[in-house]
Amino acid sequence: MAKIKFSTDSAADIPSALREELGIQVLPFPIAMGERELADGFDFTPEEFYDMLLAAPKIPTHAALNPYIFEEMFEQAYEAGYTDLIHTSINSKGSATCSNAFQARGDFYRDHPEAEETFRIHIIDALNYTMGYGWAVVQGARMAAGGGQAQEIADFIQDWVDHVRVIFSPLDLRFAKKSGRVSAAAAFVGEALGLKPVMTFTDGESKILAKVRGEKAVAARLVEMCKAERKPGTPYLMIQGNNAEQSAKLLDLCRQQLGEEPALSFRIGGVIAINAGPNLIGLIYRV
Repeated sequence: MAKIKFSTDSAADIPSALREELGIQVLPFPIAMGERELADGFDFTPEEFYDMLLAAPKIPTHAALNPYIFEEMFEQAYEAGYTDLIHTSINSKGSATCSNAFQARGDFYRDHPEAEETFRIHIIDALNYTMGYGWAVVQGARMAAGGGQAQEIADFIQDWVDHVRVIFSPLDLRFAKKSGRVSAAAAFVGEALGLKPVMTFTDGESKILAKVRGEKAVAARLVEMCKAERKPGTPYLMIQGNNAEQSAKLLDLCRQQLGEEPALSFRIGGVIAINAGPNLIGLIYRV
């Protein structure tokens, strides 16, 4: 009988209640803040991190998850009798984490050749960020709880990340420009004119979809894009940071224009906040 383990990293932004409910192992990115090293998603709540981030004298940094972390997880899952481990990773074009997971899988099977037929390690490169892949992991875990088979679930997760659209607007570009990891934001001009970018990731690369005049117009543009692109009958998610006013506006417009509540409204975690800034709103949906 299949025994399936689900894992991902903390940039997936799966809320702690959901990961605990579904038994999803989340590997935390280490965040260096001054002299302290914090575990993303475990040593603080999103709201606490926003305050720390805004008060920090210089932008915190984070490191990739190294192969040893993955080898240790694979060893533990193998010893615990799992038949399958499905790991969904942060965008390989923005972090070495995904390639480190593949390296660790190769090393694990080299050390345990007998495990190749009995313990299957599936690694999926999300080529995206936040709940753009976190949601697929959550749904995969729910499928497994309902009796779904490992390959079917891995295929579902792959299909979701292949067709998901994450659209967001960093309403304050200071962090995105400083971190340099969101290249399209770093290159954006127009702030002096009051323009705000609406952005996405395509094949792992950041891209500007629109330039909106004024913060007040951003929520309407996000909903307009979602309404035009979202595959009928599929869920959508709402991304929040620390801007309560714009988040409330976005939710209200979603209810009016889309006719239903988001499947989940969540706050970005530490890694995403460092690179995009805490002051953002966005939507996630399938196209």
